Amino acid sequence: MATDRKLLMKGVGYMAWAVPQFFLGPVVIYNACMNKNHPLFIPVFGLGVIFCFLAIMLMALGLKTIMKSLD
Repeated sequence: MATDRKLLMKGVGYMAWAVPQFFLGPVVIYNACMNKNHPLFIPVFGLGVIFCFLAIMLMALGLKTIMKSLD
């Protein structure tokens, strides 16, 4: 029942990349919503949504990888 440290660090790396995305996504969405009349509203809002989905995907992938390393 040994831990695969290489796989564990890979999972921690995924989670480390997810943390900034959890802050960046809502900030970009908030700034887009403050400028609804700006012509770049739709692209900036879309970018914020992409950051949020990316954060969720990276966190799930990191958790899955960490759990796999514990087998």
